[in-house]
Parts: sequence; structure tokens; C-alpha cells
Amino acid sequence: MDSDKTVICMKWGTLYSAAYVNVLYRAVRRHLSGDFRFVCLTDVAEGLLPEIEAYPIPDMGLSDLNWKKGGWPKLSVFMEKLYDIQGRCLFLDLDSVITGPLDDLFAYPGDVVCIDTSSNWSRLGGDAAPMAGTGVFAFTAGQFPEICDRFMVDHDAAVSKYRIEQIFLQGELPEGAITFWPAEWVLSFKYHLRRPALLGLLQRPKLPPPDTRVVAFHGDPRPIDLVRPGLWGIGPHWGRGRVPWAVEYWRACGGDPERD
Repeated sequence: MDSDKTVICMKWGTLYSAAYVNVLYRAVRRHLSGDFRFVCLTDVAEGLLPEIEAYPIPDMGLSDLNWKKGGWPKLSVFMEKLYDIQGRCLFLDLDSVITGPLDDLFAYPGDVVCIDTSSNWSRLGGDAAPMAGTGVFAFTAGQFPEICDRFMVDHDAAVSKYRIEQIFLQGELPEGAITFWPAEWVLSFKYHLRRPALLGLLQRPKLPPPDTRVVAFHGDPRPIDLVRPGLWGIGPHWGRGRVPWAVEYWRACGGDPERD
């Protein structure tokens, strides 16, 4: 097994079931060449496939409030020693849908490579100052342990100053450490595929374009909503019924739309 290429996800609480992790693993297996490790940092490993390595989420001394406010636990992946993980890593939120090859996300130049979540992303173009997004990001294990160390000195001060973990990451990394993938590689379901308000009740979401590697589902709806019958989303941005490409993806990756 090539331990220099690792995909990491994180699951805590009850919002996402083990099915999300298993579907994500199988999707990565379909779209990433060669050997790799797939690691889930979690408080509950029950139900995960045997191919998935499960480890506890590192203890950062977070209060209950800070666990729920943003994705602060993600910063733990920057620890100097994150179990025995080495080499290049790709972090994926559990509500990521993998639609294209992931090799380029590992190989793209930069110390830390992120989605640009500024208005450049929603418009797929523009000259706004880039903003790091941590729904999908690549990094090298152990390269920037000071990120985790600085946060742990005073959690409350960091949360107060930066509000969410991705702003902290951009603010505390050395200048020039972050680069950004081409916008079309990681699309937002809300921004790029969902139909305009109310029209989603009449028309299916768009298909992911061929150049897309990952579709990010940030907030409602979530991928599982698109494989179930009934209304989904938050008004007036509702959708209706099962979305064929989402159902096909879920089934192809071992999920069960009737039970998951």
C-alpha cells in the first residue's frame, strides 16, 4: 500500500451515517489511480467498510460550542504527527460527490491547495480576493504543525477573530502557501447545478460538466436528499423528487437509496 497518498474524511455526531463514508470511499476508488489510504477520523467507526482506516478525531480541547460552530476539528489534520499518515493528503467533506479524476487534485502545485470560495467561485470567474475553502483541500502531512498549535493556545480567541476554520487557515498560513484549483474542478451544487428559485420544482438540477472532479454540497440539500423521493432543499430553492444522476452515483458506489 502506498502510504504517500491518503484521502481523509471526518465524521462526528449523527448528521452523516456510515453510508456516507462508504459511498465516498468507493467513489474515490473509482476515480483515483493506484494505491492509496482512505482514513476516516471519527467518534463512531461502526458500519465502516474494512478498507477504511478509522481513527479517533484528535482531541483539541474544543468546547461543545466550537465543535458545532464551523469545522474547527478539521485543523487537527495539520498536527505534526497525525497517527502514521505521511505524504500528500486530500481532505474531503462527507457531502462531497466525486464525479471525475482526483489525481490532478493531488498533483496540483502548492503547499496547501483549496477551493476558492470567494465570489469567483459562485460566478466561475472574477477578480475578487481568493478565499480558502476547506470542504476539499490538499496538503502534506506534518508540514504546518503551527496551524494546530496556534489554535490550541486560545480556542476562544481564534474563533472570535476568525469565525470559521477556513478563514483561520488562510490567515495563519505563511504568505504564498495557499494555491487554488481551477474553479471548474470543484463545483458547488447550490451555485452551479441547482435551478433558480422555484424553477427547481419543475426542472431537474443540471448534470455535472465533464471537467468537474468534485461537487460540493455545503448545507441543504445534502446528497442523500437527492436520492430520496419528496421535496428537498430550503425554500424558495426547493427541488422535487429523485435526481437520476445522483441516484446512479449513490447506487454505483454501493449505497442504497431506499435505506441510507
